[in-house]
Amino acid sequence: MIVDLPDTTTAKISKALVRIREEGGAVALGRVLTLIISSTMGHEEEAITAANDASREHPMRVIVVSTEGPDTPQIQTTPRVDAEIRVGGDAGASEVIVLRVYGAAASDPESLVTGLLLPDAPVVAWWPGLAPEVPADSPLGRIAYRRITDASAQPDPQDALQRLRTSYRPGDTDFAWTRLTLWRTQLAAVLDQPPYEPVTSIHVTGAADSPSTTLLAAWLHMQLKAPVGCELTSGPHANGLYGVNLTRAGGVISLEREIPGIATLIQPGQPVQDLSLRRRSLRDCLADELRRLDPDDLYGEVITRGLPLLEDVVNSETGVPA
Repeated sequence: MIVDLPDTTTAKISKALVRIREEGGAVALGRVLTLIISSTMGHEEEAITAANDASREHPMRVIVVSTEGPDTPQIQTTPRVDAEIRVGGDAGASEVIVLRVYGAAASDPESLVTGLLLPDAPVVAWWPGLAPEVPADSPLGRIAYRRITDASAQPDPQDALQRLRTSYRPGDTDFAWTRLTLWRTQLAAVLDQPPYEPVTSIHVTGAADSPSTTLLAAWLHMQLKAPVGCELTSGPHANGLYGVNLTRAGGVISLEREIPGIATLIQPGQPVQDLSLRRRSLRDCLADELRRLDPDDLYGEVITRGLPLLEDVVNSETGVPA
């Protein structure tokens, strides 16, 4: 069910939620958190779909603050808030409140959402598109336990990583890190098998616009204390993380993904293996991050301590820091 509330206020939205609850049952009971999505008009549906899917694992209230972007037609000249409440089949296991905010009404998003937050429930803020310079100091970031950004959605993903490094606060995380979970799990499993030889060198390859490649290189360098090379390439078919080579005395361990969703693992003295290693969807990344509401200390170490260690690693194709 979708209820439209044109030219409305937070108080009217709250009353509508109560009315819907009384008419259709306790649709808001059992919600474990409030997820605030900050988006621009015309780009919010993909994030809402991901949140609806993730809500089957994490029942929640979703508040979408959708503001005018550079490509939004200027159809409103006066401050105005149009709301849309989605429940039932249109909201997964959540309830979705979409706030389309025009003009000066967008100047204080914190006051827009404060009256709609679930009482005594943690708040998570997510910027699926452009993120603020310092997420923790932004109006929505100040009220959130966790703050989720996506470096790959920024105009310059590699530069975005550096901004995340300088602006990091406990509670921040980024989907560039979340997308590495399957890679990190597989590499850890390989190194947990004999022979237990130290890694003497690391080589990571990926697309120039893949911040995950850079974060993986930083993580491996921190964990294995070995020299690292990070090669970022560009081109029409360049996409995501390509592969990792770990050199030990007994030979090279190679994990490369040349086919989407399939990685090839080559180890000295063992048969070649094809492994399922798909790119994680938006829903997978969001559900993963919502499983923990405490700060991700490992991400904090990688982004603040690991990235500076790569400053002397040079991209062999472009000649710029990787």
